[in-house]
Amino acid sequence: MMRTALSLLAPLLFVAGCTLGPDFRGAPPVAPEAFQAPAFKRASQDGISATAPTTATWWESLNDPQLNHLIETALANSPDLHAAEARLRQSRAGLRQQKSNELPKIGGTAVYLHAQLPDSPLGVSKADFYNLGFDATWEADLFGGTRRAVEAASAEAGAAEADLADSHVQLSAEVAQAYVQLRDGQQRLELVRKSVEVEDRALMLTQQRRERGVASDLDVERIRTQVENTRAALIPLDEQVTEALDQLAALTGREPGALDAELTAIAPLPHLPEATPVGDPASLLRRRPDIRAAELRLASKNAQIGERIADYFPKLTLIGDLGFSASDPGHLVRSENFMWIGAPLLQWNALDFGRTKARVEQARAGFDEAAAKYESTVLGALRDANVALSRYGHQRESVVRLLSVETSATRSAQLTEQRYRAGTTSALEWLDAERTRFSAEQNRISADADLLKDYVSLQKSLGLGWRQL
Repeated sequence: MMRTALSLLAPLLFVAGCTLGPDFRGAPPVAPEAFQAPAFKRASQDGISATAPTTATWWESLNDPQLNHLIETALANSPDLHAAEARLRQSRAGLRQQKSNELPKIGGTAVYLHAQLPDSPLGVSKADFYNLGFDATWEADLFGGTRRAVEAASAEAGAAEADLADSHVQLSAEVAQAYVQLRDGQQRLELVRKSVEVEDRALMLTQQRRERGVASDLDVERIRTQVENTRAALIPLDEQVTEALDQLAALTGREPGALDAELTAIAPLPHLPEATPVGDPASLLRRRPDIRAAELRLASKNAQIGERIADYFPKLTLIGDLGFSASDPGHLVRSENFMWIGAPLLQWNALDFGRTKARVEQARAGFDEAAAKYESTVLGALRDANVALSRYGHQRESVVRLLSVETSATRSAQLTEQRYRAGTTSALEWLDAERTRFSAEQNRISADADLLKDYVSLQKSLGLGWRQL
């Protein structure tokens, strides 16, 4: 009987070790020209270096200790980052669970049975039964379904790790953007306050001149209107500062207002490095964690096809049980009470009315969807990098031009004030020159802030800001 069972199982055991389904050979080629290009199409020569950038701590190149501290605090305390870390732990635990399915399941049993029986001619009215044993089951992975499941879980764990790295990229960029927004608002808020002081002084001088009959009521009211308009500009700027403070608090895992005392003091905008290393498109595509995550999810979907194909074929489970049975606990562990059972169980759902076929088709469609998402991720990464490079280059030119405008407007305002104090020009002309200078300085500060934001966006598009886990 045993020989017959082994002869029937021999063909199945012979194919054990084979793995059904397509093997993953890597992601399909996307944007092959970009992989061969020596540089980005939209990279300007000014301020851009073809040197490969470092992956982590790009923000240190801005030489702002406060920004460094905020980003490091966010990376340690951000709830969003903690959630990504938890998802990584879940995926790794799922991988360990799938790997354990390749091993036997072993358990132990201890049974005591007492039965009260009706009176019988033999005089037996009760019975006791004791059993102590171990059982094991193991499903032979004949067609690789379990191995494909492990392969899929391993790829998902790698994708979760890449997602965590991408969360680092996103978070560091968000903190830097909010910090620039804060310093921009504070700088312009201080500028408006100084402008109000100048206009108040002009209003006072004009009122004195009216008392002497040199200026008219109309002159006074025009200047007072200008002062109030300038005061009104304080409100949105103050709102911008408050919003940036609360955003930074949330990003660093703290409640609104927690950073007010720490960041209220006005500080200049961070300083940009003279040259920004960007590397080439091929290094970008290898470095960005979202691309790596998309490729790993594609590998997972590919493995799931083989996992579903294996459902077409029989499953072999080996069952074993050994132990001791007796009616007296004192005689339980004796050789004559030892028993064992070994049995192969062959299951084959040969007629399932298309259920397995439908699951295979679902897996193939899932792979096609993952391939399309991978292509979209790669193209999106190339678009982000080129757009960021273009904006950064154009904004550098804009800052240079606006700085020249500010220099000219400042000189004009100084000369007009001298003429006003000498009595050769009116207060309105002086205020008009001051308003032009104020507008030019506001525009230059905004341009500096926009350039910094474009720099941060560039680092984000290059996939920088994550550490090797």
